[in-house]
Amino acid sequence: MALLEEWRSVAYNQETDKKEIKRFWQNYFIKERGIYEQLLENPDEAVEGTVKELAEKYNLTVMEMTGFLDGINESLIEANPIEEMDEDTRVSLAFDKEKLYKNMVDAKADWLYELPQWEKIYDEETRHRLYLEQKKSNTVVKGQKIYPNDPCPCGSGKKYKKCCGRNQ
Repeated sequence: MALLEEWRSVAYNQETDKKEIKRFWQNYFIKERGIYEQLLENPDEAVEGTVKELAEKYNLTVMEMTGFLDGINESLIEANPIEEMDEDTRVSLAFDKEKLYKNMVDAKADWLYELPQWEKIYDEETRHRLYLEQKKSNTVVKGQKIYPNDPCPCGSGKKYKKCCGRNQ
């Protein structure tokens, strides 16, 4: 079984006791926060190594490192081959700062996007702008409702029900 598949079978197991899974995620999030604190201290440093080496570097199990790699993969400059990786696969943690910040906002991970290390990377105004951009990107804007007796939006001058709305 590939590492990612194994991670997902543990982390997202529907049969696990709810209290146990909650404890699992609370412990994981504490460790995840610690890694991000270190990565954001030197955001331009290229952190690379095998999955096992990085797990040892950040004092994690290989499985926890796999979960971290799964979470950060969309924010990386170049994605890692997480679907097929094993503990000897070389991976990189070189991340796109803007993407990472926005993905943290999208995940509603305030314990990550509010880390004090972000203050050294982006000023408050930039962080606020990135936050709003991400929030707005998920907003669905519906078009104005057209009623049968309204003028047809195609510009024909006819009522909608006698023009484009006839076959609806």
